[in-house]
Amino acid sequence: MRRTSAFYFGIVSIGVLLALALSSGGQQRSATSSARRAPGLYAIFETSMGRIVCRLFEQEAPKAVANFVGLAEGTKEHISPWTGRKIKKRFYDGLMFHRVIPNFIIQSGDPTATGRYTPGYTFEDEIRPNLKFDKPGRLAMANRGPNTNGSQFFITVAPAPHLNGKHTIFGEVVEGLDVARRIANVPRDATDKPIRPVLIQRVIIERVK
Repeated sequence: MRRTSAFYFGIVSIGVLLALALSSGGQQRSATSSARRAPGLYAIFETSMGRIVCRLFEQEAPKAVANFVGLAEGTKEHISPWTGRKIKKRFYDGLMFHRVIPNFIIQSGDPTATGRYTPGYTFEDEIRPNLKFDKPGRLAMANRGPNTNGSQFFITVAPAPHLNGKHTIFGEVVEGLDVARRIANVPRDATDKPIRPVLIQRVIIERVK
């Protein structure tokens, strides 16, 4: 009996040590990853298909960045599509990429996944001549025309020069472009919505000094 108890105690102890080691390793990897990034503000998208990290352009698009950060962290008020009431909550956590197009974009920011949701407000464009859709990985505001920005955004997975001057670019992908491309290539229906939902599990805002 004593040998059996000692055996089980040993197994439990090993399990605890392994769990601690894995946890520590994860924290170290996260810290190391952050340490490799240049100083600035970042949005980390933890998706059901992997991680995408974007550097946010605070200087070039301050309104778009402040809006995105406020919604992501739950400090900005918006309209609930279900009750019509103004609420504050972590807006992007749990949303799906409702529009995915290979060699073009992945789009999210709509709780209804229809592409028609607005948060109850709009704000003006911040078009900068030096920021163009000349390469993949641009993080930009989706809109319904000039100065109709709200909560929806997209990430390009290829150059898209026809979008120049029409959408506010407020960040760029610095890690995980391969993840964005895999999302863009999932099977989709006639409206470009993924057959099997691809979710934003959470968005983490992180400042690297």
